[in-house]
Amino acid sequence: METPIGTTVNSVVSAPTPVTTRDVRIATWICFFAWTFAVYDFVLFGNLLPKLAHDLGWAASQSTEINTWVTAGTALVAFAVGPLVDKIGRRKGILIAVVGAAVASILTAVAGLVIGLVAGVGLVLLIVVRSVAGLGYAEQAINAAYLSEMFAHVYSDPAKARRRGFIYSLVQSGWPVGSVLAAGSIYVLFPIGGWALCFIVAAVPAIFIVIAGRWLKESPQFTARAGAEKLLAAGRTEEALALAHSVGVDLSDKASPLASAFKGESLRSTLVIGFAFMLSWFGVLAFAILGTSVLTAASGKNLAFDSALGILIISNATAFAGYLFHGWLGDRLGRRNAISIGWILSSVSFSAMLLAPNGGFALIITLYSAGLFFLIGPFSALLFFNGESFPVHTRATGGSIINAAGQVGAIFAGLLITVSLTNGLSWTAAAFYWGCLPILAAGILLLGARNVDPRQVRSD
Repeated sequence: METPIGTTVNSVVSAPTPVTTRDVRIATWICFFAWTFAVYDFVLFGNLLPKLAHDLGWAASQSTEINTWVTAGTALVAFAVGPLVDKIGRRKGILIAVVGAAVASILTAVAGLVIGLVAGVGLVLLIVVRSVAGLGYAEQAINAAYLSEMFAHVYSDPAKARRRGFIYSLVQSGWPVGSVLAAGSIYVLFPIGGWALCFIVAAVPAIFIVIAGRWLKESPQFTARAGAEKLLAAGRTEEALALAHSVGVDLSDKASPLASAFKGESLRSTLVIGFAFMLSWFGVLAFAILGTSVLTAASGKNLAFDSALGILIISNATAFAGYLFHGWLGDRLGRRNAISIGWILSSVSFSAMLLAPNGGFALIITLYSAGLFFLIGPFSALLFFNGESFPVHTRATGGSIINAAGQVGAIFAGLLITVSLTNGLSWTAAAFYWGCLPILAAGILLLGARNVDPRQVRSD
C-alpha cells in the first residue's frame, strides 16, 4: 500500500495553509507593533547613555567604549538569529525576538543596580544583557523575510506588486515611531524613577505582542520548503518536488542556508548590500544612537539635554515621513536606486548640520531632521530589498548577515569615535569623519547591487 503524501516515518507533512489578504493584513500590523517596541528598547539605551554616564561616573570615551562592546554582542546575536529562523520558522522567530528583547530590557535595570554595588561585574552583566537585546534589533530582518514571502501571495499582479514597498515602509516606520516613544517616555518616566524605570516600562508591550502572535500564520514558502526537506530525507523525492512546486520553491540548493548565502546569486547580494549596510550604520551610530551626545556635548552642538530630546522627537517624526517616501520611491525607481539617493543626500544634510553655527536651534533641527529623513528612511526600502535579493532557502540567513553587518559598522564607528575623542578630536569632527563620509560611501557602493524591477514578485 502506498504511503499517503505528507506522511514520513516520524511526522506528517501537510500542505501549506492558504494565505488570505486578511491574514497578510493582520501579519503586517503585528510586525509593525513588534518592530516599534523592539526599537523603543533598542534606542532607549543610546538616548539614556549620557544620563547613565553621569550617574555612574563614566567619561565620554568610556561610555562610547561600553556602547561598542554592546554593539559587538548585538552583532553576534543578530547574526545567529537568521539561521535559526530559516530552521524553526518566521513566526516563532518573531515571538522569540520580542520576548528576548523584553527580558533584556528588564535585566538592564538590574544590571544598573549591580554596577552600583560591584562595578566590574555590573559592567559585564550590562554588556551581556544589552547584547541579548540585539534580538529586538534582529526583528527587522525576520519581518523582512516573513512579509516578503507573505506579500508574494496576495500582491502578485504587477499593479499590486508596485505597492508592496510602500506597505512595507509602514511596517519599517516603527523605527521613528519607537524612537519618538522612547524619547517621550524619558520625558515622562525619568523624573519619576530615573533610567531604570524607563527600561522596565519598555518590556510591558511584549506581553501584548505575544498574545497577538497567535493570529500569525507561517509563510507558505517556509512551510513548503520545510515539509519538502522532510520528504527528501524520507527518500520521497517526487512528493517533495510536488510540494515545493505548489508555492514556487526551488529545492536545487541543498547546502546549509549559511553556505548558500555566499555562493551563486546570493553572493553578490550578501557582499554588496552587506558592506553598504555596514557603512550606513556608521552614520546611524553617530547621529541616531549617539545623537544626544553629538547634540549636547560642548565640542558638539552644545545644546541642553532637554532641547536635544526635543530635536530627536521632531526629527524622528520627520524620519517617519522618510520611510513612507522611500518606500513609495522604491516602488517607482527600484529600491536600490531609492536607497542610494537617500544616503547621499543624508551625508550632505548631516555635514551641513555639523558646519552650522552653534546656537542656531532652528537651522540645526532642520538639517538634523533632513539627515535622518534620508538616512533612516531608506531602510524601509533596504529591508524589503533584502527579501527580494535572496531565495527562501537562505532569505532569513542572508538578511541576518546584512543586518548583523550594520552592527559591525557600529562597532568600527564606536571604536573610531572613541579613539578620536580620546585623542582630543571634537564631537563635530568625529561625527563628520566617522558618520557623514561613511554614509556617502554606502550610497555609492549600493549601486553595485543587482537592481530588482519593483513590478516583479519573487515566490521562490
